[in-house]
Amino acid sequence: MENAAATHPLPVQAPADLPGSRLPGVVQAFRYARDPIGFYSSLQRRYGNVFGVSFPYFKRIVYVADPEIVKRVFTADPDQFRAGEANATVLEPAVGPSSVLTLDGDEHLRQRKVLLPPFHGERVKRYGETIRDAAERSIASWPTDRPFALRPRMQSITLAVILKAVFGIRGAERERVAAKLVSEFAHRADLVTQIPALRHDLGRHSPWARFKRARDRVDAFVYEEIADRRAQPDAAERDDVLSLLLAAEHDDGSPMSDRELRDELITVLGAGHETTATALAWAFERLLRSPRVLTKLRDSVEAGEDEYLDATIKETLRARPVIVDVARKLSAPALVGGYELPTGTFVLPAIAAMHYREDLFPEPFEFRPERFLDGKADTYTWIPFGGGVRRCVGAAFAQYEMRVIMRSVLERTELRAPDPEPERVRLRNVTLAPGKGSRVELVARR
Repeated sequence: MENAAATHPLPVQAPADLPGSRLPGVVQAFRYARDPIGFYSSLQRRYGNVFGVSFPYFKRIVYVADPEIVKRVFTADPDQFRAGEANATVLEPAVGPSSVLTLDGDEHLRQRKVLLPPFHGERVKRYGETIRDAAERSIASWPTDRPFALRPRMQSITLAVILKAVFGIRGAERERVAAKLVSEFAHRADLVTQIPALRHDLGRHSPWARFKRARDRVDAFVYEEIADRRAQPDAAERDDVLSLLLAAEHDDGSPMSDRELRDELITVLGAGHETTATALAWAFERLLRSPRVLTKLRDSVEAGEDEYLDATIKETLRARPVIVDVARKLSAPALVGGYELPTGTFVLPAIAAMHYREDLFPEPFEFRPERFLDGKADTYTWIPFGGGVRRCVGAAFAQYEMRVIMRSVLERTELRAPDPEPERVRLRNVTLAPGKGSRVELVARR
């Protein structure tokens, strides 16, 4: 097996020689929380394309921000560069051990093969009407007499889409119950996923106890939906993702278990709800502070074109990646970027650092969709969805959903930013969100 940097021109060096800040982990964690994108891009500019960062609990982490090294990490032996084990450190309490995010090896490929078809190719377009309907219903309720945060509105849209297109929930009351349970679950998962030391039951009001209660309520709801769908005579004729997964089989002919279904549904809920809503909020936060881009985008949308809209989505995900990195954990020593790293090392392609390299994206602090007008983004330079066999299963669905919702908003509203200053990046759960929720003011409905 060729290691992740076997052809890297640097001489082999020991981990102790890895460049990077030597500040205490608590200090580095504080700097990261204060300005996540600036933190990583400044480290890359100062220390180069391979550097170390220390955080509490995780100790020394190795970040890579070079397309060639990133490619080798993404295409390395997945049994040695284990993404599932790395993800499980943060995500398993929420998504479970059977999630496509927390599995490795053959088990991961087995789940991915079943989960990919509903979110791939032309199939995603069958949900276009559901997405448009959710967007239009939300837009109709937006206030015209005061500024408001756009991100919660986008969350309501993407959650409505998930509940209908993925869970296949029917009925306003059932949808309302689901929305309440999901909101509480997401809120309680925040600290617990970020700080593993909090995963101790110190009484009913401790973060871990509150999280477990919220998780149990969501699980009960999901298992009810699974049981109900199995009992429905028309389940095979429905096109929601849950129904499709119930009909799917593994290579050995076995169906997905209830536990597998639960973990994948929660995975889709987390990965396809909050992340897409946050990306949409950033899209309009950037557009409203880039008048030239907004005017050009409106003109292209009114002309019925998608090229500039797609480029704007790509530029949004470059300038404001929802996730700052993707992780691998070494199950055996490996050569990465010229450094011989020991077993157990976390190796992370640094999305934020890559997206702000001036040699890869000239004038990186400028919001310029034109850089993506050729319709393509380099696989190992633009990496908001990760890469390799671990690339986000829902990437195509997320970009299609963004396109439909953005078009609806642009066609039906005129928005302005009540504050011309850009919003700062803030950690919200595992995502990077606008600090004020992308505050906008509805000037007029069109």
